[in-house]
Amino acid sequence: MGKNGAMSGSIAAIGQQAAAGLRPFDLAVREFLDAWQAMDIVTKRDAIRDEPCRIGDVRDAYLAALAEHLAQLDGFLVPDWTERPDRFLKSPFFAGGLQTLKATLLVESPLAFRRRLIFISANALSRPRREFIQDNALNVSNLDV
Repeated sequence: MGKNGAMSGSIAAIGQQAAAGLRPFDLAVREFLDAWQAMDIVTKRDAIRDEPCRIGDVRDAYLAALAEHLAQLDGFLVPDWTERPDRFLKSPFFAGGLQTLKATLLVESPLAFRRRLIFISANALSRPRREFIQDNALNVSNLDV
């Protein structure tokens, strides 16, 4: 558990870290998605159970969408807090800000995000699988970067 009872590696922790300026929102979400892969089902349920603090309309809706999306992917109940009216946007938000991507984002965005008028790309939530990284780490010996 972290400050204010939020479990480290949880949706609530993302909100706390962003609100306190400890970690950029996008980075906190990516780190959470990385950790999600290694969590067992009980830890996953705990990680999305607690409602995060408010950090702005788009981010509030985004965290609710993320919790709903992950719960549905793993086949367990979506937390009640995700259905609160203030976890839904009143006007659409398109990630990336490029007008030319709007049609693609409308089609690709997962349902939990579309319901909240958040439109993201299909790969916005994808993260490298830990197994892939571990299995291929020995094959990467000489990177010219």
